[in-house]
Amino acid sequence: MDVSVDQGNLVHSVLNHDRMKELKAFDDMKVGVKGLADAGMVKIPKIFVRPPVELAEELNCRHTHIQVPVIDFTGIQRDDRRKEIVEEVRIASEKLGFFQVVNHGIPLSVLEKMIDGIRLFHEQDVEVKKQFYTRDRTRKAIFNSNFDLYQSRTANWRDTLSMILQASDHLDPNELPATCREAVMDYTKDVKKLGDTLFELLSEGLGLKPDHLRTMECVNGCNIYGHYYPACPEPELTLGLTEHSDPGFLTILLQNQINGLQVLYENQWVDVLPIPGGLVVNIGGLLQMISNSRYTSNVHRVIARSVGPRISVASFFSGHVAAPKLYGPIKELISEENPPLYRDVLYNEYAASDFTKRTATNMEKAWYIAAEDMNVADQDES
Repeated sequence: MDVSVDQGNLVHSVLNHDRMKELKAFDDMKVGVKGLADAGMVKIPKIFVRPPVELAEELNCRHTHIQVPVIDFTGIQRDDRRKEIVEEVRIASEKLGFFQVVNHGIPLSVLEKMIDGIRLFHEQDVEVKKQFYTRDRTRKAIFNSNFDLYQSRTANWRDTLSMILQASDHLDPNELPATCREAVMDYTKDVKKLGDTLFELLSEGLGLKPDHLRTMECVNGCNIYGHYYPACPEPELTLGLTEHSDPGFLTILLQNQINGLQVLYENQWVDVLPIPGGLVVNIGGLLQMISNSRYTSNVHRVIARSVGPRISVASFFSGHVAAPKLYGPIKELISEENPPLYRDVLYNEYAASDFTKRTATNMEKAWYIAAEDMNVADQDES
């Protein structure tokens, strides 16, 4: 395939300022952002350029050197040490909604193999990779650039391999790309164990029994997203991932040593710098809801960089999306002094509401928009 010819067509469409035509031209190439970078593009297409208002706001945006908490899981089996870890997890989850964990039990070799597997997939021959390029959400392995490409205001400088592992116990490994199949299966097994441990700690942080969140099936369902952020020729004009908050229960993020992840704290962007062997953990919107806002689901983003590739692997614990399960503030956390802040909602109702609204708004503040639909606070009844 002659990428340069397709790039020429794309540039022509950009000059015509026909956004839908631009998007379709890019999508039809099936080479993703990496294909543009490999073609030697020195100016990013208009579909990736943020609106002038956003770019102007960015100039006035404050950044800070506040450190995201790093929690060491060493000695977690000892009662005294476990209490300390529970307290550290609780404080971080309440105040920031983000923390990093080290000595978490997943071997460094498994982490490195996973990063290498995602790299190998994205850097393999484009004709092989294109076999997985689709927007069909029923597929187990989906490669594309920007899941919300046709709904977002601005495309992000990022390609993604999504692996839908909701029924991973019955997953046929042959449904996954050969370049990362073994790495994904090994990493998924270990990250689900870590997820189980984190839900225990989070339960205890709420004053509940360790298995409380597990019995609510929060740990069930784990989808893996392997992101690839190529070096960008004009990083100041675009983003790797638009600001948003995660809608599920919990996210565990593995990243290579090129930073870019930022979390919003007190109207300042805080860099979440990679730690060798460390994993980033952040609270999702559903966990904020069932904890009755004891835990915080925070806004975050990924900036584009002039160096790359940045590679990250996000594991989303979102329960069983298709299950008709009702979620709401945990009854044990509710009292006259702490009334429920949200009404009970079916999981599939929540998921449909969240997806519809975050795709319509380019994922911005996704959970907060969905939460407005579920908030029981009513001025007329107060």
